[in-house]
Amino acid sequence: MKFQEFNFEKEILESIEAMGFENASPIQEQAIPAILEKKDLIACAQTGTGKTAAFLLPVLNELIKTPAEGGIKVVILAPTRELALQIDQQLEGFSYFTDLSSIPIYGGGNGLDWENQRKALTKGADFIVATPGKLLGHLHMGYVDMSDLEFLILDEADRMLDMGFYDDIRQIISYMPEEKQSLMFSATMPKKIKKLAQEVLRDYINIEIAVSKPAEGVLQAAHLVYDDDKVQLIDALIQGKDLPSIIIFSSTKSKVNNIEGHLQDCGYDAKAIHSDLEQDEREERLLAFRNKQFQILVATDIMARGIDIDSISLVVNYDVPQDAEDYVHRVGRTARAANSGLAITFINKEDQYKFLRIERLIDTEVLKLPNPAGVRPGPEYTPINKKSSKEKKNNYQNKNQDNRKDYNYQNTDNIKTNQSDYPSQIDNNSEAKDSGVGWPILKQDLEQSFEPVKKREEKTPNFDQPLGRPTIRPNKDFIEEDYYTGEE
Repeated sequence: MKFQEFNFEKEILESIEAMGFENASPIQEQAIPAILEKKDLIACAQTGTGKTAAFLLPVLNELIKTPAEGGIKVVILAPTRELALQIDQQLEGFSYFTDLSSIPIYGGGNGLDWENQRKALTKGADFIVATPGKLLGHLHMGYVDMSDLEFLILDEADRMLDMGFYDDIRQIISYMPEEKQSLMFSATMPKKIKKLAQEVLRDYINIEIAVSKPAEGVLQAAHLVYDDDKVQLIDALIQGKDLPSIIIFSSTKSKVNNIEGHLQDCGYDAKAIHSDLEQDEREERLLAFRNKQFQILVATDIMARGIDIDSISLVVNYDVPQDAEDYVHRVGRTARAANSGLAITFINKEDQYKFLRIERLIDTEVLKLPNPAGVRPGPEYTPINKKSSKEKKNNYQNKNQDNRKDYNYQNTDNIKTNQSDYPSQIDNNSEAKDSGVGWPILKQDLEQSFEPVKKREEKTPNFDQPLGRPTIRPNKDFIEEDYYTGEE
């Protein structure tokens, strides 16, 4: 479907033409007509499929059709400052031939930035693109008037909830009028998103496009590797290859700094980006990477969503993402806008079950490649099917009273153990075979070895715990600064 078929106002069509867009993506085809019909909606689509344009274009069109003087007309909430800035940049492009104004509201600046934001909020910019915490800070000061608001848009809503912004979002909405059009966009659709939609939206339309599946153009692979060999494996995979743009995601800021240092020692042009950098420096590095001024960007998970950088040659998950859904967003950095790309994940022994959960989520067995020459073989891929707390509780309640301590860890539920059961990723794909990034010439069947039954070790009962409720302990490997700070 072409953009001209939406009957946009001429200012919007001129902007679309100037930016080189012609055909709408699937999410745009479904979301734009619903928004033009003034429907609330929740839209779930893959990262990189054009969600931002799907809400910006129809909202801009409606404001052009029914102009009104003064006041804030649209509030767009985003989880991170980078995404807020990126949305504002796209907004500038789409509104180039209009008189509509916008301002990004996010943290990390100085007192002058706050004052500029205050003036814009007081005067009433048409569009406010903000992170929840920063906007709420302004709202608490009492000088922000939301009475003229027409649209509320939550972008990357699932990530905002993951970062703990639920209460902030609810407080922000309390400052808004009841009569408004509310739109939610997300890359995944967990239960908490559906719950928020029921609270925020009215008579809404539910649109789901390729939920929790990497884009078709992403060629996925994995390497079994010990932690001490990961940097060496990166070097072996990319050395001498034509890969102008590489993003490496890691779980912590300390790892990101270490990877950056090792790669620079090996002669690569690599730079890190994380929350310890000043906002100006982060924006400068993002712009330089987008303009291909250096080859490798090493980032924490803050970069995994919403940063619109096309033509990424390779995405490397240095660590398996903690949440299976996050894998989708990380590999979504490549194969954007119908391009093809490579995504490789490093799996150590401790992360194997997490990766098994990813394979279940995407309903695909990711090809496990042998490590290249010079890198020792990694651990065998034998993930143990650990049950979740909820599964354990249900299992416990269904068992006989006398067998309550016996937990069955049988590893057969919803697992495909034959590679032929999965869609092939590299059959008849010459680009994958010719890329030279560790892809095998001959594809071999992967055999997985699972322990059919593993019983929980007998332990001294903890009578302080309620019967049937397992003690929950934090995963110390997951306590990571970026994830818990709710940074903006």
